[in-house]
Amino acid sequence: MSDTTDTTGVKGTAGPADETVSLGELLGPTTRMPAVKPGRRRGAATVLSAPATLEADAISAWFGDHKVLERVSLTMPARKVTALIGPSGCGKSTFLRILNRMHELVGSASLAGRVLLDGDDIYDRGRRITHARREIGMVFQKPNPFPAMSIYDNVTAGLKLGGVKAGREDKDRLVEECLTKAGLWKEVRDRLRQPGGALSGGQQQRLCIARSLAVRPRVLLMDEPCSALDPTSTRRIEETIHELSEEVTIVIVTHNMQQAARVSDQCAFFLAEQGTPGVIVEHGPTDAMFNSPQDSRTSDYVQGRFG
Repeated sequence: MSDTTDTTGVKGTAGPADETVSLGELLGPTTRMPAVKPGRRRGAATVLSAPATLEADAISAWFGDHKVLERVSLTMPARKVTALIGPSGCGKSTFLRILNRMHELVGSASLAGRVLLDGDDIYDRGRRITHARREIGMVFQKPNPFPAMSIYDNVTAGLKLGGVKAGREDKDRLVEECLTKAGLWKEVRDRLRQPGGALSGGQQQRLCIARSLAVRPRVLLMDEPCSALDPTSTRRIEETIHELSEEVTIVIVTHNMQQAARVSDQCAFFLAEQGTPGVIVEHGPTDAMFNSPQDSRTSDYVQGRFG
């Protein structure tokens, strides 16, 4: 593939038309059943998708003629939290959006390379965009619940948008489970029919996490999810990330070095110097990246000497 392959061309085709599926079909053969406590019935809302390893292989990216990433390769292991760190403008958020095919929504965007989900390229011809985004969810920097929609309907919105059929009983269990996993259930269980837009900023962000979890992603991407939140809400989101990491692979962009050190298992340091495209200078276990980095630029950045 040439370096200027457009995401709407060879690598970005949407594939066959999407069809309506049931919640059971969505979960499919890649799911695993957790242990069920006595007295609890197995159901669609108790099934978990298996976390996946996500791998970027020689990713380069452009906006028009401007190259923003240069042959970036990174493995993001299953059941781990990978933090993407680096100064503004070095391509972290672009890289994150490439990981679930949001990059191609920009008309001038193009890319080269591969994104592998447990070895399968999500950009292959015939692979539906909606399927990739079900398996690889996204939580954005600014909370974006549907403001006039109820808390309950916000959580289940992804099912409808994804053409997933589910009965009321399954939806009820799904809403409780996802809000619980997002650390929000106890706060909102008595007002599920109130608008999601009436929640506080931190609660809205956790509602967005619950909404992402409802379609059973195998990977959850988070683009600075705490940048607009107060310290208390930030702490709760970090606790949620820790609790979720056994059930979904997490990749988070953050400019907060203390947060990266607290929540991640491994870090990748991005840098774009003197107008050159962004590259990964160094990546590895978080403790090593912060305490014994191999590159002096990594040391300078994590110690706050630039960026």
